[in-house]
Amino acid sequence: MSRAPWIVTALAALGGVALVAAVALAPPPYAEATLAPADPVASVASATEAAAAPASGVVIGAPENSTIYDVATLTQIDVWSVTPAMPVDDDPFGPLTGELAQPLVAAPIFADPTGEPIGYLPREAAYGGTTVPVIAHDTHWVKVMLAGRQGVPPEGNAAQTVGWLRAADVELRPVAEYVEVQLAAHTIDIITDAGAERVADDFAWGKPATPTPVGRTFVMWTTVVPEFAYTQGHPLTYLGVQSPAMAGFDGGEAAVTAFHYYKVRSGDVSFGCIYLDAAATDRVAQLPPGTPVIIHP
Repeated sequence: MSRAPWIVTALAALGGVALVAAVALAPPPYAEATLAPADPVASVASATEAAAAPASGVVIGAPENSTIYDVATLTQIDVWSVTPAMPVDDDPFGPLTGELAQPLVAAPIFADPTGEPIGYLPREAAYGGTTVPVIAHDTHWVKVMLAGRQGVPPEGNAAQTVGWLRAADVELRPVAEYVEVQLAAHTIDIITDAGAERVADDFAWGKPATPTPVGRTFVMWTTVVPEFAYTQGHPLTYLGVQSPAMAGFDGGEAAVTAFHYYKVRSGDVSFGCIYLDAAATDRVAQLPPGTPVIIHP
């Protein structure tokens, strides 16, 4: 029986899920360069207690930070943002804590708990990405996966990004499931404490020139886009990681990985997304925002 990655220390045997390593993402068509972020909250206080205690994690002993920051002076970290100071995940197949975090209000994001904010995460955003998996939990801090890029290909690194949030700024809740994708074995499973549910035993993934990104990521946003005729009305499940090879897709400024329906759905034929049949597409779309996804080579 498969066990959750927050129980298993090493995840080398787990599979990941990656779909659209290049899917258009816009207000229906995901590729709108004119899309603007929501108005930032004027300020954020850090005096509210977190909603839940950590299940497990790493304690680094960073001191509490109770500074009130004006997030109007910070960049919103989302699928469109490019933030050179944001770290990329240095342990892409590492364990999780079994928690999801969502800001109580707009929460400052830190590259390091001892530094200054590099951006902020709103409680809600048009394209999701605000309910995020926790990968380490210190007394006063949580390290989370984030949407947004450190850099833009081909020069920059577009791998999964991470950052620190103050525990007092977020609501914490347990995560009940995760997705395990094995590219080489061509399998996708949804893992819970009850075991593994096989979602697909074949699918399409990225071409050598536009590979599906591997490592841990999460469900960012799920939506139906009628304008994308190739989906035949099925949802797209966008992930919090973008193409390692493309700066944008289909005229847009982002190249997001996603699970979605496509008529050709076997072999390395996609721009990085994972193409699924109708039943698998609809099943994956049932997963709540923040659900971890582990994509293995």
